[in-house]
Amino acid sequence: MDQIFIYLIDPKFPIFVSLPIEMGSIIRFFEDKTLLVTGGTGFLAKIMVEKILRIQPNVKKLFLLIRAKDAAAGSATQRFHDEIIKVIPVSGDVTCEDLISLEESDLRDELWRDIDVIVHSAATTKFDERYDIAMGINVMGAMHVLNFAKKCTNIKMLLHVSTAYVCGERDGVILKRLFAMGETLNGTSGLDIWVEKQLVEEKLRDVRAEEATEKAVTAAMKDFGIQSTLHLKSPGRSVFHGVIPPIILYSFPQKKHNGLLKLPKRRTMDVFALGVGKGKLSCLLFDPESVADMIPGDMVVNSMLVAIAVNATANQHPKFMIYHVGSSLRNPLGYDSIQVCGFRYFTKNPWIDRRSGNPVKVRKIRVFSNTTSYRKYVTIHYLMPLKVFKLLNVALCHCPKATYINQERKMKFLLRLVELYMPYLFFKGIFDDLNTEKLRMEARESGGEEEGVFYFDPKCIDWEQYFMNIHFPGVVKYLF
Repeated sequence: MDQIFIYLIDPKFPIFVSLPIEMGSIIRFFEDKTLLVTGGTGFLAKIMVEKILRIQPNVKKLFLLIRAKDAAAGSATQRFHDEIIKVIPVSGDVTCEDLISLEESDLRDELWRDIDVIVHSAATTKFDERYDIAMGINVMGAMHVLNFAKKCTNIKMLLHVSTAYVCGERDGVILKRLFAMGETLNGTSGLDIWVEKQLVEEKLRDVRAEEATEKAVTAAMKDFGIQSTLHLKSPGRSVFHGVIPPIILYSFPQKKHNGLLKLPKRRTMDVFALGVGKGKLSCLLFDPESVADMIPGDMVVNSMLVAIAVNATANQHPKFMIYHVGSSLRNPLGYDSIQVCGFRYFTKNPWIDRRSGNPVKVRKIRVFSNTTSYRKYVTIHYLMPLKVFKLLNVALCHCPKATYINQERKMKFLLRLVELYMPYLFFKGIFDDLNTEKLRMEARESGGEEEGVFYFDPKCIDWEQYFMNIHFPGVVKYLF
């Protein structure tokens, strides 16, 4: 489930979205336009850049903000050549107030003068990210991009891509709303990000003062983030900071197009697919009544591009517009359905063990609907045998080491899944997408050959066909 925020920077635009825009106008909008995209090597940014260049090769300039990993890894330009097709790489960092280094003053002036649209998609999407890193990228980064946008004299809008789960743990239909400055997810007010940032910096200094290893520092900052987000009633480590891993899927066949994108990272749900296929996942914990709000990545990008063109070209529109882009309302998918599809797929297409060369036999996964029974199962089937193996190894010195290691790895894997994903596996919210439906209506009403170019209606998705014929085969081929 993804959520798109539109921030219109130019005050000259009035307040309401008026007439439908023609599909050809969406493509024409990007002609001779200059865009800045943060998170240039990220998942959504890659899809969006490819889409823009494919449908509108006459786009004026596409600037991709890319952070060099470190001095030894080379410049942002090197990352660009390694990971992205040829556009215009910009060395920068959203965690820095200036965004672009002072040495690039000429380039910065050019961006301030020429940028039409900024798409902010840079974020850390790790569920257990260090609190200081999450704060720097997902909180301060968003503020730095907003401040940079305010200096762009020709800008029409700033589009910020976030996860819908910034709403916290809620039930029922979740409407689109803006949070007031200082408002927290637990209903209290007075949250000051500068105070929070100071607390993070103090904690980091205290840990490093103890001459801890970098591994220990990382563990301490992760624990600090867990305590902070629990206090704020966030469903995940990075939720408070604005962007966490959304449940975005890789691709979906749009009419005549059945290709799969080759992408470098394993996403949220694919951890479970890996566990099922390799026989490491013997049990699952989820609420059978919970809906897995998922959406293919190309549909997210289509909605982004339509939202940009519609809001930037309409005669009137609001200063702030929120679009929920997901499937929970119009084509809900239960976690039990995904589990059944995974079992069926890997039964018909077994994983081949690289060491033995033999197919992995997939067993039916036991499903638990509460944490008590789940932990009891893990204790009996993994923790207790692990202790027995350890005692035998000490007493008899002939317990197979491989068996012990394998059992320990499975136990840690199962407990880790619960820790990271439980808030989402028990999420009861359904996201209202009225604004997004209005975009879809405009796309449908325009008709013509280009109607399918920006298709993003989740109703068209046959989930069983998608997982069996598109997603799982792609995951196995390209990621594992």
